[in-house]
Amino acid sequence: MRVRSICLRVFVILCVALAAPAADVRAQARAARVGLVFDVGGRGDLSFNDMAYAGLERAAKTFGARIASKYLEPTAGGQNREELVRLLGEGKYDLIIGVGFLFTDAITKVAKDFPAARFAIVDGCPDTPAPNVACLLFKEQEGSFLVGALAGMYTKTNKAGFVGGMKIPLIERFEAGYTAGAEYVNPKVTVYADYAGTTGEAFKDPVKGKELALAQYDRGADVIYHASGATGIGVFEAAVGRNKMAIGVDADQSLTVSANERPHILTSMTKRVDVAVFDAIRALVRGSWTPGPQVFGLREGGVGYAVNAYNRGLLSPYTPKLEALKQDIVAGRIKVPANRQELQTFLTSVGRK
Repeated sequence: MRVRSICLRVFVILCVALAAPAADVRAQARAARVGLVFDVGGRGDLSFNDMAYAGLERAAKTFGARIASKYLEPTAGGQNREELVRLLGEGKYDLIIGVGFLFTDAITKVAKDFPAARFAIVDGCPDTPAPNVACLLFKEQEGSFLVGALAGMYTKTNKAGFVGGMKIPLIERFEAGYTAGAEYVNPKVTVYADYAGTTGEAFKDPVKGKELALAQYDRGADVIYHASGATGIGVFEAAVGRNKMAIGVDADQSLTVSANERPHILTSMTKRVDVAVFDAIRALVRGSWTPGPQVFGLREGGVGYAVNAYNRGLLSPYTPKLEALKQDIVAGRIKVPANRQELQTFLTSVGRK
């Protein structure tokens, strides 16, 4: 009887020992759950949100069954951002990504309630660092400097334009970099700048975008750069209507517009939101995810300008200069301004004001 009892105990111990690795394998094999919440404009904005989705798609193809992803879109005004983020938290998602700075408050609040989950904000960061929140930030001014330099070299009227979405420091970085680049290469250039509004709606108002762009073209601008999300659709329409040029943003927009608009897009300032989103997911899968600011500039390949089959010939006379400027920025020989105050200091330092 005693021998039988000992054998039974040994059998139980062996079963537990053999089962433990299997449990570990099952735990490791569980797909990491990734949730992404778009900003206003949602999928199909041909810009910011679509770039984020491209990063999610790339991760799905790269990691296959190792991740399970889901995306959500806010209501028209984006008032339910927190509700959607919380929904993913309650769904036990491992990584929750908010696309746009307007998610900062919502994620800062929800992250406290779900400490086991990881969060990432594109273009935003909590005022107080959080142990489970990453900030995916960009040096938009650096890429904007390059397309501004292109505009300064390309313009025949010595007048260029900028159409921003919501008037906030983030979008002013685009304006400052663009203006700095244009005036750095062309001291005779004048840059007009207008904004579509002061709320999130300013990123999805093509009618306003067209109105602002037409006014700038009629003042003599022959190339306009927009940083306005779906509002930029109106800028492209205005470029066609006035037979002028436009510069896109975030994605290579000449690849996403209609055939009649494509010849009017000189280039796009590429803001690789897709790279940032993919990197965040890859870090989660590899177990190397970290909180805090993660900044993507020219050095990191996070911003740049688009060259493709449609504009390569058009850009070729300017490419050597643009590449030289890029190297100067990466090396720190040119420090690109990120706001209007820094812009004035920069222009004074190079003898432009």
